[in-house]
Amino acid sequence: MLVPLVEAVYERLDVGPDTRLLGLRCGSGLALLLAAARGATVTGTDPSPGLLALARERLLPPGGAPGTGTAPAELLQDVPDDRDSPDDAEAADGTEPAAPYTLITALDPIRHPGGDPQGLAELLARALPHAAPGAAVVLAGWGPTERCATSTVLRVAAKLADPLRSAGSWRPARRDDLEEAAQRAGLRPDGSGRVACPFGYADPDSAVRGLLSTGLFDAAIAATDAEQVDKELTEALHPYRRPDGTVRMPNVFRYLIARVP
Repeated sequence: MLVPLVEAVYERLDVGPDTRLLGLRCGSGLALLLAAARGATVTGTDPSPGLLALARERLLPPGGAPGTGTAPAELLQDVPDDRDSPDDAEAADGTEPAAPYTLITALDPIRHPGGDPQGLAELLARALPHAAPGAAVVLAGWGPTERCATSTVLRVAAKLADPLRSAGSWRPARRDDLEEAAQRAGLRPDGSGRVACPFGYADPDSAVRGLLSTGLFDAAIAATDAEQVDKELTEALHPYRRPDGTVRMPNVFRYLIARVP
């Protein structure tokens, strides 16, 4: 459901064979796969071993060659620190030393801390030493609350989780969250945009499962119970159920392009 966002960013930045991409919080690797299909050399990091395993399955099938057959790929548990710089490592195909990244992305506004400028800035601080001067850094976040139908549903997480909101529940995005994160990381803004990304599900049960899989409701479940969260989520989804039983929520996401000094 975030493919329109990813494609809009890649099109604007002309991602292709000359691109060395580092995807932060890459999840199961969809954005990396889309970049590799354009010929980019991709590296992904994620704190979840399970999601990285799915990304490896997509990008590095048995035999070690990338899924597209066009560009090397590397997947890491976390951003390397300065003692283990990708600048000194071999590329995933083992043929040449790794060069600095020309593009760093944090394109998952659902899982990465886009609503936490300090947390996002800290994530960027570990990655920026491996970027080339002038490299683009792209951050994504939720658009205006009134244009994001899913934000109404996600309020269930905040309501049920209180006072455990710090444990992982959702809060509405602020207008300058992405700009604040970029400023804290020492980046200079270089453009922005908005992209429509509707969330669609086959039925309400699928929608509940999909939303629960984000982890945004974990604190709510801990504060109440799974049955209560399921019930309130189903009720919150009711306005977005269509006559054929499917669920569709229109959303708008923002992205910010910044540059490494």
